[in-house]
Amino acid sequence: MKTKIALYFFLGLFQMTAFAQEADNTAILKIILTKYYKNEKVIAKDRLQLLSHYCYKAPNNEEVIEVINGHELLKKNAVEIKKQIIIGLNEDWSKEYHLLFDNQHQYLKSKVNDCVSLEAFQEISKKFGENNQRLLIINKPIYFAKNHFALVKVAFYRNIEHNSGRFLLLEKVNNEWIIKEYLNEWAT
Repeated sequence: MKTKIALYFFLGLFQMTAFAQEADNTAILKIILTKYYKNEKVIAKDRLQLLSHYCYKAPNNEEVIEVINGHELLKKNAVEIKKQIIIGLNEDWSKEYHLLFDNQHQYLKSKVNDCVSLEAFQEISKKFGENNQRLLIINKPIYFAKNHFALVKVAFYRNIEHNSGRFLLLEKVNNEWIIKEYLNEWAT
């Protein structure tokens, strides 16, 4: 009987942690989409949208280690952060997208296209033959320091060489995520 109770307790704790992380992912997705879609036009029939959102959470890789080495807070939490570098990640943003847009944030949704795959983005770019479309790629957030901080890579891909990206260091203040710093910005 005690074993069953303990099992239910740990199962419930796991579910609460998973739900909390999903809520945090949704809040971070909202911040990123709000920031980068701020200057985009509302979606209208026959209007070419210039910014598309990549459907999948890009996996974190060794590039995170370079960011860790250049920042004191990240160095202090390096072990926890490095554990979340998972190359073979296969997750998408659909749960968070639906939590964010199903019943709220309709103005933001009016600017954000449905997410696309890399192949679909390349087809859209080829169809219109213009080099002004960008694909917003958001990595899976890395949480650390008892879930008070998050590190997220954001990159913009174009079919030509004008790509860019940066890491966002976010902090949870009064139960809301804010962008604290931009790290390792790059552009080609």
